[in-house]
Amino acid sequence: MGVLVVGSVALDSIETPFGSAKNALGGSATYIAAAASYFTAPIRLVGVVGGDFPKSGMEFLESRGIDLDGLEVVKEGKTFHWAGKYHYDLNNRDTLATHLNVFEKFNPKIPEKYKKSRYVCLGNIDPVLQRRVLEQIDKPRLVICDTMNFWIEGKNAELKKTLELIDVIVLNDSEARLLSREPNLIKAARVIRAMGPNIVIIKKGEHGAMLITEQTIFTAPAYPMENIFDPTGAGDTFAGGFVGWLGKTDDFSEENLKRAVIYGSAMASFCVEKFSVEGLADLTYLQVQDRFRAFRELSRFDGD
Repeated sequence: MGVLVVGSVALDSIETPFGSAKNALGGSATYIAAAASYFTAPIRLVGVVGGDFPKSGMEFLESRGIDLDGLEVVKEGKTFHWAGKYHYDLNNRDTLATHLNVFEKFNPKIPEKYKKSRYVCLGNIDPVLQRRVLEQIDKPRLVICDTMNFWIEGKNAELKKTLELIDVIVLNDSEARLLSREPNLIKAARVIRAMGPNIVIIKKGEHGAMLITEQTIFTAPAYPMENIFDPTGAGDTFAGGFVGWLGKTDDFSEENLKRAVIYGSAMASFCVEKFSVEGLADLTYLQVQDRFRAFRELSRFDGD
């Protein structure tokens, strides 16, 4: 049972027009696991960090009840570090530095007690490693995968092999166009679905998200926010909220998939309100439900 999350655990140095943070907790697995932990348990994390990984990072993950038996600590190495700068258009950023460090030789080893996890969420790591994870899992109920331009361009054939094993793919609009070679997102989703995933979710940043299945095209709005401090990790947080809700309900109906998209969007909206994982640190059940209802009201109207 439970949700297995595999991906990066990192230290990020971030600059935005509204402030900065140095060596802040980040990484795809961190954001996915933190968001999912608000809905279901156990959340099991597989990743790697160096001996420089701060105690506060461990304490945050443990405070969310995340099982860290799959987190490898290479004491003589350094943690993956990414540095980036955002401009007033927060959809665009400049990467200032990428130091893979111990993550460069990351080879996911799935602990025995994780192998029966029903839900698997794969962060945007090498598609070869994503397949290696799935080879170690015993018949998961649902596999969700993220990817990025780097893999679409650099390991396209390997990525397509992985997509044959995936149920849900989460990617942004530019990645969807690049992977499908289709400018229209509806056509792009159809092409990607033919590669393997039954469910395609296309994130559109400040313009919301789209859910495309065989029967459904559903568009979720973006939450109208006055204060966006740090968009880092918003997409991974979305994926965590999505898989967390499905893990809680174990319901793949079209209507529940739509709810999962809204819960994912709600969690992402909390994430961007503060730097690093601070926006995901101390939420209450009531706050999450209020934000879910606010999303629902954004596009509700009465017909004649």
